[in-house]
Amino acid sequence: MTTTYTTPPPAVPPAPGAPAGPPGARPRRRRGPLARVLLVLGLVVVVFVGAVAAVVGVAWARAATSTAGAVEFTRPLAVPPLAESRVEDGVRVFELEAREGVADLGAAAPTPTIGLNGDYLGPTLRAVRGERVRVDVTNSLDETTTLHWHGMHLPPAMDGGPHQMVEPGERWSPTWTIDQPAATLWYHPHLHGQTASQVYRGLAGMFLLDDPAAADGPAADLPHEYGVDDVPVILQDKSFHADGRLDDAVSFLSPVGPLGDTVLVNGTPGPYLDVTTERVRLRLLNGSDSRVYDVGLADGGTVQLVGTDGGLLPAPQTVERVRLSPGDRAEVVVTMDPGQRAVLRSFPPELGVNPLFERFSGGDDTLDLLELRAAGTLEPSPDVPGTLGDTDPADALDEADAVRTRRFQLAGTAINGRSMDMARIDEVVTVGETEVWEVTGLDDTPHNFHVHDVQFRVLDVAGRPPGPDLAGWQDTVYVQPGHVTRLLVRFDAAEGTTDPTTPYMFHCHLLTHEDRGMMGQLVVVAPGEQAPSRIDAPDGGTHPDHDADALPGDGTGPRRLDPDSHGGH
Repeated sequence: MTTTYTTPPPAVPPAPGAPAGPPGARPRRRRGPLARVLLVLGLVVVVFVGAVAAVVGVAWARAATSTAGAVEFTRPLAVPPLAESRVEDGVRVFELEAREGVADLGAAAPTPTIGLNGDYLGPTLRAVRGERVRVDVTNSLDETTTLHWHGMHLPPAMDGGPHQMVEPGERWSPTWTIDQPAATLWYHPHLHGQTASQVYRGLAGMFLLDDPAAADGPAADLPHEYGVDDVPVILQDKSFHADGRLDDAVSFLSPVGPLGDTVLVNGTPGPYLDVTTERVRLRLLNGSDSRVYDVGLADGGTVQLVGTDGGLLPAPQTVERVRLSPGDRAEVVVTMDPGQRAVLRSFPPELGVNPLFERFSGGDDTLDLLELRAAGTLEPSPDVPGTLGDTDPADALDEADAVRTRRFQLAGTAINGRSMDMARIDEVVTVGETEVWEVTGLDDTPHNFHVHDVQFRVLDVAGRPPGPDLAGWQDTVYVQPGHVTRLLVRFDAAEGTTDPTTPYMFHCHLLTHEDRGMMGQLVVVAPGEQAPSRIDAPDGGTHPDHDADALPGDGTGPRRLDPDSHGGH
């Protein structure tokens, strides 16, 4: 047998001054500069990821708000007064003054606000179909404003959009004829880039329309005594600084605008309503910037939905919840028992976005809104009638009559890849023609869609027929992310409706999105009439707050589509 011996290599002597290792030990290799850099970078990444995770974790924990069972209903609900009016030469005249104020909104100190004819919010305007009306709007603020009549069918020059600016110290007097059915509408500023701020600080109010035809029909049995059994309910969420000032800051993780942890109803925190009749009609308005409400009774009881954005439904619908995206309205009738207390609550609204955005968009929130307190003895109320009138959109708008389809893609804060430009006409619509509008939310972010001047019919949402809360006339609709919402739209003729140089708006009614550029302009023209691509506008039409165009296909407009075409970028 042969034995093989291996001689170990000679040991490398230690560097001068270095401690000697144990006999036979291998020397350690010194790390090069690259290794040290990678090690430091790795440590930085670990620390950064940990810090971000901690921040997100804290923000996640704080993002969800629940006031269920925690609200102390200690203040009587403030009911906005009916606006005074006078008749001049057959025209009903209202006066509104935008001014600064200070209001008790439940914060630690009085809150600086702006309002119309008062410190916060404005009076309820009320007019009758067929009346000629004028509203004298005086701006006593130190900032420019506008006043838009949301849901109203009227000429574009009277619409109160971003082009109808009222400078400080000036007066604007739009005049038009009420030409639509009974409905719950509202008014608010529409100054481009400042709408969210001005609404948040208090410029808003209701505009109720009455219709003699409805008053003579079965709908006459609905509760109708304003402030008694027919009550406006303006929902707005707020946050406050320690000194009482409004806080409209937006979380860095939120894809929407400000979400407050306090809900005001008609400007009242912790409100209760004394109910003296068996039935009470609540005219709900979502006057918030970005919050979506899913409104029902806290005990799971049902209400009767009798109206939506554009007026009464053909028949009442018994529902547990009604979803209201910003700008939406709904009319519900609540039946009460003597001595009963019922809490109106907003439940998590299921926005249809990813869990992170759901939470940071208010989708996990439960909010108590208003307590109804029934008296020990209630005055009898008529039953809610089984039919409410000839108000079915399907009878008035038939998809078979549509001559073209337009497509609108919502993403980021742009529509069809374009941010708002007040000098650009985006769409040209021929008066009296019926069109299908397909609205798609391309990103995983809550959006809705509002069109000025018209009430539209919702054909389907993600291929399914609309639910009860979308079965009536709408001017605002929530857009399910990743799905198509199809609308049937017709701009009917009215005095001054056709105007190739004065646009109406279409936009997301999450007001922060709107202000950042998620809005477009359309003009209504007579058959064969031409419209320009550009119109005069302040500052060339845009402002620095706009996001960059988000989608390919940016163009100069306008789009006037041929019949049977399918427009889209």
